[in-house]
Amino acid sequence: MHYISTRGHPERRTFCEILLEGLAPDGGLYLPETYPLVDDAMLDRWRGLSYADLAFEILSLYIDDIPPADLKRICEQTYTRQIFGAREIVPVRQLESGLHVAELSNGPTLAFKDMAMQLLGNLLEYELARRGEELNILGATSGDTGSAAEYAMRGKKGIRVFMMSPNGRMSAFQQAQMFSLQDENIQNIAIEGVFDDCQDILKAVSGDAEFKRRHRIGAVNSINWARMVAQVVYYFSAYFHVTEANSSEVDFAVPSGNFGNVCAGHVARMMGLPISRLVVATNENNVLDEFFRTGVYRVRGRADTYETSSPSMDISKASNLERFVFDLLGRDASRTKALFDDELRERGSFDLSGDQAFALMAARFGFRSGRSTHADRLETIRDTWQRFNTLIDPHTADGVKVARMRGAPEIPMVVLETALPAKFAGTIREALGREPDRPQRFDGIEDLPKRFEVLPADAKTVKSYIARTVQGAAC
Repeated sequence: MHYISTRGHPERRTFCEILLEGLAPDGGLYLPETYPLVDDAMLDRWRGLSYADLAFEILSLYIDDIPPADLKRICEQTYTRQIFGAREIVPVRQLESGLHVAELSNGPTLAFKDMAMQLLGNLLEYELARRGEELNILGATSGDTGSAAEYAMRGKKGIRVFMMSPNGRMSAFQQAQMFSLQDENIQNIAIEGVFDDCQDILKAVSGDAEFKRRHRIGAVNSINWARMVAQVVYYFSAYFHVTEANSSEVDFAVPSGNFGNVCAGHVARMMGLPISRLVVATNENNVLDEFFRTGVYRVRGRADTYETSSPSMDISKASNLERFVFDLLGRDASRTKALFDDELRERGSFDLSGDQAFALMAARFGFRSGRSTHADRLETIRDTWQRFNTLIDPHTADGVKVARMRGAPEIPMVVLETALPAKFAGTIREALGREPDRPQRFDGIEDLPKRFEVLPADAKTVKSYIARTVQGAAC
């Protein structure tokens, strides 16, 4: 299995090469040359497997430069009851007839990002030890990616994490999860701006080939293919939970900001998993809903990026959309580059509304979309609590709201849970007048000492900070 850039860089890479690299040298994102296809016999064989065994089967289709015995051990080391708090790893509960929620938030940081990040941490430690190398990870987070990455990488040999987040734009719980960590290999950087500023800095640093090489910069954001393929696994797992035969189709509703989570669903569908619709649920920052409704992809500036009660989705530049558009355009790398490099840089938008590929998009790829507001979130949280005695977080509420708007009565709909409500106590209090329950290990986390550095939204300043930190650690 080899991987190619969405922007046409000529070099084909192996899995372990892109595991450590992140973005391609031309600024594109990596995808496999072809998607491996699954058939009925494979689906039948995979039904009933443990989550770790299912992960091994799916990952083996994409990873052929790690010995199978080692890959199996890594999967078994990652997906354990001790880490995820449940034997099934991803339980699926029914809310109402035809509507289900896949529980993805039982990991160490109570968010779905743990599902992929725990695996990524073990894969990175394995590969770095095999090479005798070290890696400095630069990441950007709007909330949950940062804590999931830091909890997965803390104490890992050969790994140092520099995590950027928008200063003051996360929930108090999310901020405390990250900033209270005192591990020497974890560095938190609060950027004076919005998440998209953090993401722009990440891309600027990743695009500086000399700096990246000299300081061994890697990525853990969803631009890293290893995270994407890890997320593919729970689409298969959830499908098996709500169906009895491979002839049944399933819809998925996915709260979406950076498009990474739902892009994994696209990959699963391309592999042959019987998914009918992939429903993209956005909040007031509805750049993705606008694209799927109109064909216009228009990034927003800082002033037009709203601070909402589902903050992990307060994103107006959806990096992973490039992977889907590459497939949408028949894997035309030159055209993909023209859209995401030239047109976005020059005009801040592109328009596919007149393209035949966009006209056929829903039928070919199953995408639908919708938007949820603060009032919608509060009402959905109240309704879910009062009718089903189930407490959901604001992002999952966005998913439930849009799932009901875009679902089909004859096809089961699975909403992918984003996080536990404990991470968003303010919104839960507003909706229900009560505090959400939280695991005892997080009691008082907001009051712990915090360690972080506030920096301007400037790539040069961030690079200087990384260089100083790395040099100081080497002395």
